Amino acid sequence: MLFPTVENSLLIVVDLQQKLMPAMSNGDGIIERASIMVRGAAELGVDIAVTEQYPKGLGNTVPEISTWLPDDVCVCEKTSFSIFKSEAFLKTLSARKREVLIFVGVEMNVCLLQSVLDARAAGYEVVVVADAIGSRKNSERDWALEAARNAGAAVLGSEAVLFMLLRDAKNPHFKAISALIK
Repeated sequence: MLFPTVENSLLIVVDLQQKLMPAMSNGDGIIERASIMVRGAAELGVDIAVTEQYPKGLGNTVPEISTWLPDDVCVCEKTSFSIFKSEAFLKTLSARKREVLIFVGVEMNVCLLQSVLDARAAGYEVVVVADAIGSRKNSERDWALEAARNAGAAVLGSEAVLFMLLRDAKNPHFKAISALIK
């Protein structure tokens, strides 16, 4: 597996939307950990992309996430479950030229799983941030995480991923990242 770095990674925030999150098991916890990932990525300068599944019906990205997004982040609307079927996302991905895709969001058993499988099939290294993903049912989330692992995705916690991106305690962002995960 290619080690995720600031230079080779793209954090992808999938469908953390206003009308969708209340239906998720542990929705508040998912939002909290995804927010930490977004804030950490922004602090470190990691590229971020956001998707919204049919925002007309499901609303936009929750404010706990959108507040922390850098101004140049592409928010890609989609109706397909896999982000790899979204022209807007593919255009963003092509412009970024990243090799490691780091996923947070919902639902693990629908949009995330299909996106992870398509990413692996396209040759990308994939990291699924286990404490920043979810589904309506925990059993569905767990089965989908197992499928993602079997497809070659690394399944890690937000703290592990942020420290991988940080790389060294001498990094000037160490204190800011440490404060986020406490």
